[in-house]
Amino acid sequence: MTPRTDWTREEIAALFDLPFTELLFRASEVHRAHHAADEVQLCTLLSIKTGGCPEDCGYCSQSVHADSGVKATKLMDPREVLQRAAQAKDNGSQRFCMGAAWRNPKDRDMPAIVEIVSGVRAMGMETCMTLGMLTPKQAAMLKDAGLDYYNHNIDTAPENYANVISTRSFEERVETLDNVRNAGINVCSGGIVGMGEQRGDRVGFLHALATLERHPESVPINALVPVKGTVLGDMLADTPLAKIDDIEFVRTVAVARITMPMSMVRLSAGRESMSEATQALCFLAGANSIFTGDKLLTAANAGDDADSAMLAKLGLKPMTGEEPMRACRMEAAAE
Repeated sequence: MTPRTDWTREEIAALFDLPFTELLFRASEVHRAHHAADEVQLCTLLSIKTGGCPEDCGYCSQSVHADSGVKATKLMDPREVLQRAAQAKDNGSQRFCMGAAWRNPKDRDMPAIVEIVSGVRAMGMETCMTLGMLTPKQAAMLKDAGLDYYNHNIDTAPENYANVISTRSFEERVETLDNVRNAGINVCSGGIVGMGEQRGDRVGFLHALATLERHPESVPINALVPVKGTVLGDMLADTPLAKIDDIEFVRTVAVARITMPMSMVRLSAGRESMSEATQALCFLAGANSIFTGDKLLTAANAGDDADSAMLAKLGLKPMTGEEPMRACRMEAAAE
């Protein structure tokens, strides 16, 4: 059955308004219909080029507009990146995600990026890159190198976007997603909640993803980590809005699962400050992917040992097979 892409905002708002236990029950049913309920995909994220980004994203410590203390670095040597990928594989990660703090990669950067993608892919790991905006030519080069996924988050609802970022438009975000999709690369796109937005903005955020012509294969749901020196970090500091309510966060995960049933829904930034009970509710609501390791780009993360202990306590195991959306396409191609 092809997932719906004609969701209305009213339908999504009605899901958010369901009694919490009813929403979790429905989301869990959808999850079990398409995914192994006892498996969680383990991913590792590495910043291969940190800081110095000209964009003014209000949440980001890597922006040149932020006074966060993050120092700009050059692109990592490909050999060092491959060494880190090998360590991640040894720790059980299935996917290796790499991020560079660029508005967009320069053509002179592409040979090193291609070398990195090819090298990680040769290890048998899934590869994901987030490099900012891409041209069709750059997307084609990444596809030829074997890139599995490209991450480009829409961040928030279209109508809330200008409150968070002014240096690029929501439409430019979608244009890059189109370039990635047209090149034949799987799409990873989600956003951030807890940026001082209203529930209507969370409805609009999920509506924008769930009504794409094809749902993203991966949907990361981030809880804002308010970093001192960033626009949002300073604006929300010491206010009740500095951390999204745990139940509201779980609701967001559940609605993402129901509206995008075959996508991988990933708990991303902000998980380090969540209790095991909150994370368990997220897994019940349909989250089935996490970033593991001690750091997410520049933010702290729970760490491999803590995650292994939590998953063991919950009776969950690392995912090893193909994601449902990719498996379906592979089956269709084989027929």
